[in-house]
Amino acid sequence: MHLNDKVIIITGGCQGLGRSMAEYFASKGAHLALVDLNQEKLEVAVAACQAFGITARAYLCNVADEEQVTHTVAKIAGDFGAIHGLINNAGILRDGLLLKIKDGEMTKMSLAQWQAVIDVNLTGVFLCTREVAAKMVELKSQGVIINISSISRAGNIGQTNYSAAKAGVAAATVTWARELARYGIRVAGIAPGFIETEMSLGMKPEALERMTSAIPLKRMGRPEEIAHSAAYIFENDYYTGRILELDGGLRL
Repeated sequence: MHLNDKVIIITGGCQGLGRSMAEYFASKGAHLALVDLNQEKLEVAVAACQAFGITARAYLCNVADEEQVTHTVAKIAGDFGAIHGLINNAGILRDGLLLKIKDGEMTKMSLAQWQAVIDVNLTGVFLCTREVAAKMVELKSQGVIINISSISRAGNIGQTNYSAAKAGVAAATVTWARELARYGIRVAGIAPGFIETEMSLGMKPEALERMTSAIPLKRMGRPEEIAHSAAYIFENDYYTGRILELDGGLRL
């Protein structure tokens, strides 16, 4: 699929990986629907994309809310007249050990910590994929859906909730690729390792050093490297049902 003049939805599109992918796709001539919950940051991201001469619009939506997702996808289809792609990028962290004992006191990961991450990182991907795929079929439009998983899907200490959600995303990606191929819809995933985002760069210097020293390439990935790979998946019409790992050689 050539990206020029295609309509792409990016969730979590106002910052970090989402904004990087949005600007990269805008540079290739794609029109963008950026979905997030921060109106101010969305407006800044939209303006940055519009600077490339394409159409970009902002949509406030909680991807874990079924009614909001259904309404937003319908609104995007009405505003643009088509949908050719979706990048399920929205996600949150609520890290913590399953159990922790300190000074004889035990604390546990709360149900709220678990549920918040599952709701956004897994249920949100399900809802957005379902509604966008249905709209593509309705509009008789072939397209591409990319789900952002993580190398943490293999399991990572302190991330029971996040790892479970990202493993679910990876499994669903393969399932949907097989189910939706008959409609001309490809589904693939990207599993980033440690990437230079506001969140990771806000870590303590000693923690950052420990983390990067474990990566064979001795550095974190750059957001534009994820964006480049997302574009590759869109542009390679034979890529579907696979998870592309981008982790500098790190394996969890």
